[in-house]
Amino acid sequence: MHTLPNDIVLRPRFQIQLNKPKEIALTAFSTIDQPPFIVNRLDNHVFIKFNKEQIHFWSPQLHLEINDNEDKDGSKLYGLFGPNPTLWTFFIFVHFGVATLFIGLGVWAYSSASLNRPYGIQIGFMIFAVVLWFILYAFGRAGRSKGKPQMHQLYDFMNKSLDQI
Repeated sequence: MHTLPNDIVLRPRFQIQLNKPKEIALTAFSTIDQPPFIVNRLDNHVFIKFNKEQIHFWSPQLHLEINDNEDKDGSKLYGLFGPNPTLWTFFIFVHFGVATLFIGLGVWAYSSASLNRPYGIQIGFMIFAVVLWFILYAFGRAGRSKGKPQMHQLYDFMNKSLDQI
């Protein structure tokens, strides 16, 4: 099995070739009830997250998809680490809002400049929007480093579960 690199990206992905059929691998995750982890299975998808006592704002989740190999025996596991879907949606919404504000201010500044009116306040707010993007980026990086130990716990849990089959 492949190990995770030390530098975990924002939403790291990995693939593992399993020498067991898909159903056996999925069954390994269906029967697990280990206290710090909550495992949910839906068709070929397995979602592993932490229980409420272990979770914090930046806690990651692990999404696994297990499919049969078409040309070989066994199956292939596709894994994706990600933040809580609610948090991810919130971040996308905030980034979209800042981008919309930036574009709107740019249009307003261009219109004011075309009409020979003052446009300094629009440029100032556009600069503020850029600074806000950098703050959001720094906030995301800080959260990623806070969630990194739990990512490794999820990955180790997945490996132990797969070794038991």
